Amino acid sequence: MSGLLARYEQLIADGQLRPDRDQRQAAMRLDRLAKELEEHRPGGLIAQFFGKGPGLARGVYMWGGVGRGKSMLMDLFHDTLAIPEKRRVHFHAFMQEVHAAMREARKDRPGDPIPVVAEQLAQGVRCLAFDEMVVTNSADAMIMSRLFTQLICERKVTIVTTSNRRPGDLYKDGLNREHFLPFIDLIDAELDVLGLNGEVDYRLDRIAGLATWHTPIGQEATDTVREAFFRLTDFDPEDAANVPTGELTVSANRSLHVPKSLKGVGVFSFKRLCGEARGAADYLAIARAFHTVIIVGIPRLGPEKRNEAARFVTLIDALYEHRVKLFATAEADPHALYQSGDGAFEFERTVSRLNEMQSDAYMALGHGTQE
Repeated sequence: MSGLLARYEQLIADGQLRPDRDQRQAAMRLDRLAKELEEHRPGGLIAQFFGKGPGLARGVYMWGGVGRGKSMLMDLFHDTLAIPEKRRVHFHAFMQEVHAAMREARKDRPGDPIPVVAEQLAQGVRCLAFDEMVVTNSADAMIMSRLFTQLICERKVTIVTTSNRRPGDLYKDGLNREHFLPFIDLIDAELDVLGLNGEVDYRLDRIAGLATWHTPIGQEATDTVREAFFRLTDFDPEDAANVPTGELTVSANRSLHVPKSLKGVGVFSFKRLCGEARGAADYLAIARAFHTVIIVGIPRLGPEKRNEAARFVTLIDALYEHRVKLFATAEADPHALYQSGDGAFEFERTVSRLNEMQSDAYMALGHGTQE
């Protein structure tokens, strides 16, 4: 039972998965794609019959909310795809690789480096699979249309990717988005777009039993939110030192460093988020980019920290309004964080929101505004 669809059906039969119509349709489409790639491999029967190299197999873009099984299906696809010319990589890491390669290409020759980089990336690769396609900065947005046109249309690389967002919502409200729109058109033209929005949230199953607010600050609290991170991202805890960082575009001339950023989960310190001069634009960028935010080191906020408290209020408003899941380590429970000082009365609304954000009902909400 080596094919993707057979493996998927066995997982259901074994009780490891629950029946899900959207998942099954995606599994069937990926199974067909795998067979097409295998049949048209160099030296394969179809290639021998027609006497030419393999053509382009139409790719797949799977999108849906957190925990809908996208990564599980990608695991099955990559594991069962019986060709050697395949590569799977997290999208964030891939784009870092692209920018590094572009810098090197510019050193060696003048002109547009993208065709050179695309040729390098396509060497020995017929299928390129991405986890978590998300575009959060203008540097990526400006080159993606030309890069992927080269990969798909010129180098005949089949793309399979997952994303939390439908194609039309990628880089939504981003700077210079008009330069990014041809990439959305390319997705529509060259990839089959599959929505996974069934009722089963497998990601919530993974964090079942984990509280979201942890006090007091200490090793036990840190270990618990750390566990949440690895459960949500499927990253190997033994390789914790290599969790990628990120740069989040806030404005045309400013970005925000994300100490740990993977699969829609961002990790920040309170000091970085609220101890420095930041405003609503920073917090909105975070809320739009991440479905889950982990904040460590939230202190008690007395009158001497009224500025930090005001920023924290703005941050929580942005996270709450975008239904971002929050895990935190703090010196006190929400009601005891800021009991006196300017804005202490207004802080009561933040306390209410923080309490609601710990509820099962809030945790089950999909990421994004309710508009």
